[in-house]
Amino acid sequence: MARTVRHRTKTSKQNAIARRGLMFVLSSPSGAGKTTLSRLLLRGDRNVELSVSVTTRPKRRGEVDGRDYHFIDRARFDDMIESGELLEWAEVFGHRYGTPRHPVIAALRTGRDVLFDIDWQGTQQLREKARDDLVSVFILPPSVRELERRLNTRAQDSRDVIGERMAKAAGEMSHWPEYDYVIVNKDRALAFAEIRAILAAERVKRERQIGLSDFVRSLQAKL
Repeated sequence: MARTVRHRTKTSKQNAIARRGLMFVLSSPSGAGKTTLSRLLLRGDRNVELSVSVTTRPKRRGEVDGRDYHFIDRARFDDMIESGELLEWAEVFGHRYGTPRHPVIAALRTGRDVLFDIDWQGTQQLREKARDDLVSVFILPPSVRELERRLNTRAQDSRDVIGERMAKAAGEMSHWPEYDYVIVNKDRALAFAEIRAILAAERVKRERQIGLSDFVRSLQAKL
C-alpha cells in the first residue's frame, strides 16, 4: 500500500501543470490579526514562503535576524533604494521597512507563492510594479473595542505606542477598497478558511498556469 501511495505522488508531480507563483499580500491595522493568520498559512501550506523584509527598527525580544526581518541601518537601507534592490518600501512609526526584490522574483519563477505582511503603502507599490502577480487581502477587526483589546493582550508595545496605533487605524482602514478581497477577522478559524479559499482559487487562474497550453496540446494529440 505504501508503494502505491508513493507511486501516485510521484506521478501527480510529473503531471503537474507548470504555474507561475503569486505575491499574496495580507494587510491590516495593527492588532487585526494578520500576523497570526500569516503564521497559520506558512505552517499549513508548504508552497508558500514568507517575504522577509529589511527594516531599520531595533530587534524585539525573541526576534531572529533573517527569520523575522533583516535588521539593517538606515545607510544600508538608502543604498538598497538607490540601487533598485527593493520591490517596495515604506516608513511606519519612524522606521523603514522594505521588500528585497531578488528572492521574490526567484520564487515566483519556480512556481512558489510569496506571502507579504505589509501595509497599504507597500501594496500600492507592488500593484504599480507587478499587478498581474499580485493578490491582495485586507483584514478588518470586528470592532474597535476588540482591536484595542488585541493590542493590549499581545503586550509588545507601550501604552503610548498602542495609542498611536489606535489613532492610525482609521486611516489604514480607509484603504480597504484598494484590495482584491476583504475579510472581517471575527473568528480566526473562519478567517483562515477564507484565506485558504482565496489562495486556492487564485492559483488556478488561467493566466497563472503557464504550462496549460502545452498540457492541452498533449491532450488533443492523444484524441
